[in-house]
Amino acid sequence: MPINEYEFTAKFEQVLSLSRVDATQSVAILKSHYSNPLTVKAATNAALRLGARVYMVELPSFNHPMAMGNDMTAYCGDTALTGNHAAQRALEAADLIIDTMMLLHSPEQEQILKTGTRILLAVEPPEVLVRILPTEHDKNRVMAAADRLSHASSIQVTSQAGSNFRAALGQYPVVSEYGFADEPGRWDHWPSGFVFSWPDERSAEGTLVLDIGDILLPFKNYCRERVTLEIEEGFITGIFGGFEAEYLKDYMRYFNDPEVYGISHIGWGLQPRAQWTAMGLYDKSDGMCMDARAFEGNFLFSTGPNTEVGGSRKTPCHMDIPLRHCDVILDGETVVQKGKVLDS
Repeated sequence: MPINEYEFTAKFEQVLSLSRVDATQSVAILKSHYSNPLTVKAATNAALRLGARVYMVELPSFNHPMAMGNDMTAYCGDTALTGNHAAQRALEAADLIIDTMMLLHSPEQEQILKTGTRILLAVEPPEVLVRILPTEHDKNRVMAAADRLSHASSIQVTSQAGSNFRAALGQYPVVSEYGFADEPGRWDHWPSGFVFSWPDERSAEGTLVLDIGDILLPFKNYCRERVTLEIEEGFITGIFGGFEAEYLKDYMRYFNDPEVYGISHIGWGLQPRAQWTAMGLYDKSDGMCMDARAFEGNFLFSTGPNTEVGGSRKTPCHMDIPLRHCDVILDGETVVQKGKVLDS
């Protein structure tokens, strides 16, 4: 249901307070013509109500010639900020950037974060933002899971559908998302609620089976049939099934880049207010569908780039694939059982 401006601004103020915005802070609103005007207005008014110094950075839209579709995650790398050093300096001057445009997976975002500027991405529809309003409890739970993942040296994922996947851990850091940006140099995404890391290079092996009802992003499709992925030495080496397997193969082949088949981040969802069913109630052009990525108990794995944590795979194709009903096992200890999170 649509949300009124007054309520949305009040909720935005709560999230900015969690992000430590006050009268000592400067806040930049990054936007483009496709940014949700209600989000831009609520972000501006909420920051002003907290006493912050607020300014806008508006950039023209950007479309890479190789990008397909209008999902903001369908092409990684270049953005409207690429090569625009004046705009980047303006953003680096802020304490917090509210990104309503989408800088994710860009080198410019990583450069901005290294200056200590915080970034909060907010590109979902306003009613989704309000439904999945982050809390301190979300942060505590996510950080506890992140601590467990950071101490693990191996991960195994199994399911009754036939998944049997394993990888070594420790080469790359653990990333936590809980919905607000409260530390210098922190990037987060409202709404969110999950943890993930990257397998050690060449260590991911086994089989992942996408079952009926699992989700393919950025396609924003629920699987209607099983798709089997065979993985060797960190890369997908086989995609098997019917039409959906053929579609996936053809999409990835389009990029003409062997690195699109690399296994990227892996982790699990921890957000009880995110819903597996929500994607079916929205148009495909409505945001990124963070419900699908963050719903509690999913095993989320991705393909493609790993440059955001210091890896060398810079590739434009990035798939996020949440699987349901999986067991996730760290060093022999089950942390997710048949899609249910086992909090210690």
